[in-house]
Amino acid sequence: MPTTSPLAHFGIEDMSLAGWPAGWPATPIVKARRSPQTLHTPDRTPPPGVCSPRAPRPPLLPATYPPRSPIPFPDPTDAAQRSKRDPNRRNGDAHRPSSVPAVAEDCEQLHKAFEGWGTNEELIISILAHRNAAQRRAIRRAYADVYGKELLRALGDEIHGKFEGGDPVDAGPAERDAVLANEEAKKWHPGGRALVEIACARTPAQLFAAKQAYHDRFKRSLEEDVAAHVTGDFRKLLVPLVSAYRYDGPEVNTSLAHSEAKILHEKIDKKAYSDEEIIRILTTRSKAQLLATFNSYKDQFGHAINKDLKADPKDEFLATLRAIIRCFTCPDRYFEKLIRLALGGVGTDEDALTRVITTRAEVDLKLIKEAYQKRNSVPLERAVAKDTTRDYEDILLALLGAE
Repeated sequence: MPTTSPLAHFGIEDMSLAGWPAGWPATPIVKARRSPQTLHTPDRTPPPGVCSPRAPRPPLLPATYPPRSPIPFPDPTDAAQRSKRDPNRRNGDAHRPSSVPAVAEDCEQLHKAFEGWGTNEELIISILAHRNAAQRRAIRRAYADVYGKELLRALGDEIHGKFEGGDPVDAGPAERDAVLANEEAKKWHPGGRALVEIACARTPAQLFAAKQAYHDRFKRSLEEDVAAHVTGDFRKLLVPLVSAYRYDGPEVNTSLAHSEAKILHEKIDKKAYSDEEIIRILTTRSKAQLLATFNSYKDQFGHAINKDLKADPKDEFLATLRAIIRCFTCPDRYFEKLIRLALGGVGTDEDALTRVITTRAEVDLKLIKEAYQKRNSVPLERAVAKDTTRDYEDILLALLGAE
């Protein structure tokens, strides 16, 4: 039995079993009542020789702490925090320096960049594109506090206009995903992929945070807008896809994976691609369970499930199903292909290019760059530089880690 109650760390008397090193006292305990000063037990004292543990209150911030500066709490969606939870997520921000100047110094440099006859875009990009999401958020808050201006407005249309919904100085990943989801829901078309990526290439916690940000910003739920703007089989698929809160652990039910692989094969063989069972499996099972199911599918039937979903290459619903599966099985190759298509057409698909680079910059951009180099025999930085210009080119290259 522990000798010190966890409540002692907060200066509270614990009258539970955990609070008594010697077990329950001989006399019954009267439930403690809170007074303005402390917690106490009227007319009851601990057994002889046992003192209720009490710790001092946590100290206040030191007097030298800037009274108007934001307290730098760690960002739960920051890449460093994600890396501790998931070893596969350590390939996103290798280009960012391990130590950066103080927030106040960054704000001062940005303010200087905005002054004078012209904006110093190069200095702005060199600062903002080499900070992670938490650091940029701290810069935004401090800049508004010191100079009384919103940093995004100060940036102006020259830089910010290219990054609508994916701005590298946006408030954070959740808010950025909320804007991307809203833009796609309002202008939905069968070839859109942002909703699929937000639902399947993020962790369940990140999807939940994006939906909360969506609710706060647009005063509606994401599910509500998807249901209102998407039609037919796509609505049948996308509404439960963005509604899910999947289990995020590693546990797998192998017998379930085996049986659901058979269900998927049976429905696909009958070309019942929008069948409720296919949608149920893809929208509710955890990532680990889905990977086991897809592996079982290949073991049982001799080829990957996506090969059977290529019966009609022009069918956008089948393409969406394949995108969902690829976001779970090989996100780096999925995003590499998206960039390749964005750069390889008649004109550059700036929306897709911006979305991929800004959303994966602190996740797996290093893996995406490696996949692009392997697939195309050209560094991604060189391909981006060839198809973009001016500040848009500079900020994308900075996010990619180009020297």
